[in-house]
Amino acid sequence: MDSAVSKKVTINSYIIAFIFIISMITAAVMLKDHQLILPEAAAMAVAMWVYREAGWIRQPSKIFLAPSITGAIGFVVNQLNIPYLGKVSLTIVLLMLFMRIIQSNLAPSIATGLLPLVVNANEWSFIISVFIETFILMLGVLVFGLNKGLEKKVKIHYKYMFVFLVLTFVWMGLCWLVGYQQLAVIPPILVVVYESLQKPMYNGKIAFKQGLALTISAAVGTLLYISIDSWIVVTLLDMILMLILLRIVGMRMPAVYGFTLLPFVFPKDIVTTLPLVSLVASVFLLASVLAYKKFEMKRRTKAIQMLNNM
Repeated sequence: MDSAVSKKVTINSYIIAFIFIISMITAAVMLKDHQLILPEAAAMAVAMWVYREAGWIRQPSKIFLAPSITGAIGFVVNQLNIPYLGKVSLTIVLLMLFMRIIQSNLAPSIATGLLPLVVNANEWSFIISVFIETFILMLGVLVFGLNKGLEKKVKIHYKYMFVFLVLTFVWMGLCWLVGYQQLAVIPPILVVVYESLQKPMYNGKIAFKQGLALTISAAVGTLLYISIDSWIVVTLLDMILMLILLRIVGMRMPAVYGFTLLPFVFPKDIVTTLPLVSLVASVFLLASVLAYKKFEMKRRTKAIQMLNNM
């Protein structure tokens, strides 16, 4: 009986999350403003309302506060008359500082902060949409009490923010060297990288599954975007196919739901390169995370052995 109820709750949660996502796309189509689309909101809806990710919902107020402020930071930086990679570098540093100040580890805040640069947001509709969508997401958590029983505060390993900055700057430097500056920042991938650094356990199998899912989601999203005129139909297909993909891969990964919507907001002249660049970025960044975590594990093991020998 409990299993049947749990399954029904899960199905209903998916339906509500997908309705929210499709409504976001519908509003953008009706108002003819693609800046109303916040791909990370799709990831947040599934992670919070379906998966009930503890790290994302334990402090409901920050579901609204953190992404809204980081979105505003990215929006303001985008207005500066400096090169694109300069904007990105400044924004990422400010995002890490802000998250440190408010003691938040909400990874989607990184995506909402970088999105204004990716889409070159210049209209206040972007900020308004971030406010509205994150408020609805927060409201969903509060109304259904999804955060009940969770500790409000947990230990945050801030050292990983520095590691994240280093990896991101190295990747950006490589993109600059090969002349693909516009593709230096792919928000969903950076969110996965940041969250992977925070994981106590990380291995090659997880990295491979993450890279595979990210690349396929980018390819599916791009192909459907190019092939079908109706954004609403594309979104519905995207959500269904991502649900199937994650069942096949055997993991929970809300980022793919946002990634598959990225073609709606990405610069049109480089949308077709998104799958290939996603593959390269995933391989480089996730392999770097894996290398760092292995190094960290070896150092920890060595420290324990030294203590045992004393």
